Amino acid sequence: MPQDVVGTPASERGELAVRMLAMPADTNPSGDIFGGWVIAKMDIAAGVVGAQRARGRVATVALDGLSFHLPVRVGDLVSCYASVTRIGRTSMTVKVETYAHRYRTHEEVKVTEGHFTMVAIDAEGRPRPVPDSEVVST
Repeated sequence: MPQDVVGTPASERGELAVRMLAMPADTNPSGDIFGGWVIAKMDIAAGVVGAQRARGRVATVALDGLSFHLPVRVGDLVSCYASVTRIGRTSMTVKVETYAHRYRTHEEVKVTEGHFTMVAIDAEGRPRPVPDSEVVST
């Protein structure tokens, strides 16, 4: 089973929800990718996995415990893995781990992780219950 530099097996990271290439336009004056760029990609990943579980629209209401471990560099292939870790009546917590496949060295490292609280919403943007996990047949 493949492992990254920090030892997390690929099968335990969650679902691959977003993958993108870090580009020069996304850097700060030091040449590192802006943290806000990374957080935006993580929010998208949480939304993708949250919407699948909620079977509909979700909105981010909180970001808890965000940790930056290493910088993202230009040319890194950035992958966000997400998994639902808690489900309430209308909300859920989605853990997102972000890894960078280094362009020059080909190593893979965990760069960021955080927990996003997502709320299932209806067409008017009001909270709605998260459906049971069983697939509903019609």
